[in-house]
Amino acid sequence: MKKIGIIVNPVAGMGGRVGLKGSDGPEILAKARALGAKPEAPCRAIEALKPLTKFKDEIEVVTYPGDMGENEAHSCGFMPTVIGKVNSGYTTPEDSRHAALDMEKLGVDLILFAGGDGTARDIYNAVGQRIPVLGIPAGVKIHSGVYALSPRHAGEAARVYLENKVLNMRDAEVMDIDEDAFRSGVVTAKLYGYLKIPEERRFVQSVKSGSIRTEKEAVLGIASEIVVEMDEETIYIIGPGTTTRVIMEKLDLKNTLLGVDVVLNKKLLASDVNEQELMKLTYRRKARIVVTVIGGQGYIFGRGNQQVSPSIIKRVGKENIIVVATKDKLLSLERRPLLVDTGNEEINQYLTGYIRVTTGYREFHMYKVGG
Repeated sequence: MKKIGIIVNPVAGMGGRVGLKGSDGPEILAKARALGAKPEAPCRAIEALKPLTKFKDEIEVVTYPGDMGENEAHSCGFMPTVIGKVNSGYTTPEDSRHAALDMEKLGVDLILFAGGDGTARDIYNAVGQRIPVLGIPAGVKIHSGVYALSPRHAGEAARVYLENKVLNMRDAEVMDIDEDAFRSGVVTAKLYGYLKIPEERRFVQSVKSGSIRTEKEAVLGIASEIVVEMDEETIYIIGPGTTTRVIMEKLDLKNTLLGVDVVLNKKLLASDVNEQELMKLTYRRKARIVVTVIGGQGYIFGRGNQQVSPSIIKRVGKENIIVVATKDKLLSLERRPLLVDTGNEEINQYLTGYIRVTTGYREFHMYKVGG
């Protein structure tokens, strides 16, 4: 019987939809809760466990109490072995580290953990490369290469691995950024180490890569195209990123590099908004969403722009989503599809198919969006 460890960081990703760009630290977490943030990781962990339910009599689940895995396992019909102790509602990074160490001692075959880059660091600091792991994406900033494409993909990858159908392992990067600098518009990513994950690239994301300077001219062309086509009566939700920043610079408007801004009639309507503010601003008004592609990974929703939630996407409509990316960025994907991981499978499926990507001034490509 295979043994799988389940670790859920229940507060991971809580800062996303309320526009806090992370949830590391008690002060930020308290602010997120005050703004009405709801836990994302438990639901995502349940989605990841669903592909494993048909094998629940063939695998042993080891987990930590409450929302660190026990509740999620029970929700999927597992009867887990519960170890350790936690202060319910006030879990800490130390709890994640202790959980990983305890599971290593019990000889689990794989640790499946839900969180963000901070959680990946915790797992790495605890067990290094001594045991196979795989991440369920649940954080705001997911730069690391240890995460599956989506919660469902995490479950599928774990299933394939536990069925002994994955013969090789690979070292995946554990990346994290300075959240305080991030909130000030500065990205300082750092490589902390590597975790050992199953070699199953169809289910696992790549590490995030940055833009290259030679793309500057192409990005200026993209910005010109978007600005020329702007309608005076339409609200434009401008997502985060260096490509979208050039659009704001073209409009001579203040830009929140790592947040979401709102433009109306080529003027700044609101800056660094959260999901709730977007819902108010788009009520009974025509709106369009402008997002860029994360280099190396291909995500257009669900990585760093959780403020643009499933509810916002549904209200605005797929036909009003503008995707911008340079040709080089699309080529770097090596024909892999664009990705969405909104936290809502219905919306994920709604977004699949082909979408027009603006790649320059009067230049467009039709590109596939996968689930």
